[in-house]
Amino acid sequence: MKTATSTQPPRPAQAIIETMRSIVQDQYGAAPEEVLRLTDVARPTVADDEVLVRVRAASVDRGTWHIMAGLPYPMRVMGFGFRRPKAANPGRSLAGTVQAVGKDVTELKVGDDVYGTCEASFAEYVCAKPGKLACKPANLSFDQAAAVPVSGLAALQAVRDRAGVKAGQKVLVIGASGGVGSFAVQIAKALGAEVTGVCRTDKVDLVQALGADHVVDYTKEDYAYDGYHFDAIIDTGGNRPLSRLRRSLARRGTLVIVGGETGGRWLGGIDRLLRAPLLSALVSQKLRLLTTSENSKDLTVLGELLEAGKVTPAVDRTYPLNEAAAAVRYTQEGHARGKVVIAV
Repeated sequence: MKTATSTQPPRPAQAIIETMRSIVQDQYGAAPEEVLRLTDVARPTVADDEVLVRVRAASVDRGTWHIMAGLPYPMRVMGFGFRRPKAANPGRSLAGTVQAVGKDVTELKVGDDVYGTCEASFAEYVCAKPGKLACKPANLSFDQAAAVPVSGLAALQAVRDRAGVKAGQKVLVIGASGGVGSFAVQIAKALGAEVTGVCRTDKVDLVQALGADHVVDYTKEDYAYDGYHFDAIIDTGGNRPLSRLRRSLARRGTLVIVGGETGGRWLGGIDRLLRAPLLSALVSQKLRLLTTSENSKDLTVLGELLEAGKVTPAVDRTYPLNEAAAAVRYTQEGHARGKVVIAV
């Protein structure tokens, strides 16, 4: 007896979907442990104008919590997602190795070690724009390099561009032990300024190690006293009244406000950012806010300072990817001395 043979064509083999580990957030929330979870997701596909990066490390900053929580509320209409987060997770800084390049990319190649910014960096792989990446400084580990991009760019642009710090000037950095502040102290010193850093008691030694000429422990003394005025103030603390800051500023000095931290859900310090330029138009002092530009040119400038040893990332501690929520919690509670890194 003859057996019947099928005349149907064979089924095509199903494409194998490559997966990766990633922190995922589906809804806004103030408690990291409640909204951040580690899971397997599909590995991203690189677009023509992107590169695929194997992430080795990412970092956490104060802004990470705000992106995660969606607070203050105006952030949600500024591109982060209105009802729920647009990005898979709140990570922004990264360091890693290029695994693939889009057909339109000429700046980078497979195998390049890079650092920079992107969306959702708390993952094993990310797609990023070449214009927001630069070659990783050779003398830095991936953990150290990941600590730089968001905070380092903010510090560089606050000190160099918005404050216009020059050699011989007196500069006050408020929040000198934090992510942006720790870089601002070193960048101002690299530009030849005399730097005073403000921090609390348990972080005085760190700010001294960063190279500050003077350190003010705000739990014991006040930086805002009559008779001493600074040419530039970089305020990363986010909640001091403009009147108090102006008392410590030279008659034609410059105040740069980096962020806002009042805890309010609707404004959260944004009101101070709005009032500063309005008041600046009426007085001799320059009162400016900072809007950071994430770009490869300034990352390269930072890389030169890092390779020259003029700036060193202050890395407090490193968490594994599965403890990303704990890393965000630690930073938000104000424990960090410098930067907190997530090893991927």
